[in-house]
Amino acid sequence: MVKFAASIICANQLELKQELQKLENAHIDMLHCDIMDGVFVNNLGMGPYVIEQIKEYTKIPLDLHFATVDPEKFIKLFLYIKPEYISFHAETTEDYCKIINLIKGSGIKASIAISPETSVNVIKDVLKDIDMILMMTVNPGFAGQVFRKDVLGKIRQVKEICKKNNNNNPLIEVDGNINEKTIPDVINAGADVLVLGTSSIFNNKINDYSHYVKKIKDSINQILQTQAADK
Repeated sequence: MVKFAASIICANQLELKQELQKLENAHIDMLHCDIMDGVFVNNLGMGPYVIEQIKEYTKIPLDLHFATVDPEKFIKLFLYIKPEYISFHAETTEDYCKIINLIKGSGIKASIAISPETSVNVIKDVLKDIDMILMMTVNPGFAGQVFRKDVLGKIRQVKEICKKNNNNNPLIEVDGNINEKTIPDVINAGADVLVLGTSSIFNNKINDYSHYVKKIKDSINQILQTQAADK
């Protein structure tokens, strides 16, 4: 079953309570929270106090995405919040196991994020140890970028590696210009979690999140039914 993660940094920050309520009503599965340091990416993201208040207000599980250098230092600042998932970027450390153990040792599911230019081969040895892989279809840092179709092949590659090596089949989350036009491609490639941002649910033209999510779910169900019929 495909899950939806709403990129909360893209929501109307002046009406965050109302936005969270609308997302709950739409049965969003996770809140994707971007923590950015201005170093690994040229932008700043969300701090622990804001995310702590979000967790206190909503029951939607949190999915924290660390686009930062020194992931160990930044992750430690957020461990007390106890999100569902924490993703760190493969490009920011050589000791994946240390960061994975830090995350999982706190009872949190571990995920590794991969930027568009990064080969999936760098995480082959730890696929059995992680719960999710975050595949970026744009460069991390800013919304509104062009969808990178070349990442679709990498999603398929990860699926094949996990199948061939009998890994624990981590979820594949896809983030970056995910909308009605790109969703069929990422679903056919094997995505399990879709991050919805400014090009989809937080588009200024969309007011009824429940109707929008239902429309996407209906289209995905058609894709999955077609896949099942072709097997």
